[in-house]
Amino acid sequence: MSLSTQEKRRRFRALHQQGTLILPNPWDLGGVRRLERLGAQAIASSSAAYAWAQGLDDFQPGRDALLEHLRHLASSTDLPVNADFEDGFAAQPDEVAANVRLAIGTGIAGLSIEDRRDDGLYEKDLAVARIRASRAAIQSSGEDVLLVGRSEGLLTGAAGLDETIDRLQAYAQAGADVVYAPGLRRLDDIARVVQAVAPTPVNVLLIDPSLTVPDLAALGVRRVSTGAQLAVAAWAGFEQAAGSLLQHGRLPERLS
Repeated sequence: MSLSTQEKRRRFRALHQQGTLILPNPWDLGGVRRLERLGAQAIASSSAAYAWAQGLDDFQPGRDALLEHLRHLASSTDLPVNADFEDGFAAQPDEVAANVRLAIGTGIAGLSIEDRRDDGLYEKDLAVARIRASRAAIQSSGEDVLLVGRSEGLLTGAAGLDETIDRLQAYAQAGADVVYAPGLRRLDDIARVVQAVAPTPVNVLLIDPSLTVPDLAALGVRRVSTGAQLAVAAWAGFEQAAGSLLQHGRLPERLS
């Protein structure tokens, strides 16, 4: 790799200053190489996609395995890597901060801290304190790592749009460089979020086929990621081909 970690981090922050960054989520080196060839400007990890590749469910691999995965991704490419760092692998702010420092050491250019706790959410004041502690950990490291404050209420059904916006505003005030609420599907709702947290950049998960990058860009969305959707597509293709082989004794007519 020809770029230093510091240069990748500088480039990653610059990609959030204007326009709309498309941030695909690979889970192995083969995916990284393909995305490089296709012209991706940056990539992000997906905890779910990584877990599935290990034969596990989301959230099962654990902190140390995920840190090694992030180290492998970051060292394999000149593209900046944003880490899906789940809930920071701890509840209390000081423990989250310690884990953020470990993540910074892997060479990532950004990381997200989510407020999901099992099937619910961390109480708001604690969730804000966790973001504030993550920001302090980044500042004390002297590294320019982007912090994403992520609220999971819409995705899990634990919160509505108003509460989600309130949380995202609080996370931005606590030091998040970007805010992210996976589960947003309606353009009107996304526009509300963008306006409510401006000028903080908003990341939108491209989970609904009706959402397109041009439409999101027109609303002022600065970053669009795919989460586990590329892995969902890959495994669907695998199962289709394997099912045809095992059930009919042949591969599908077209494999591309």
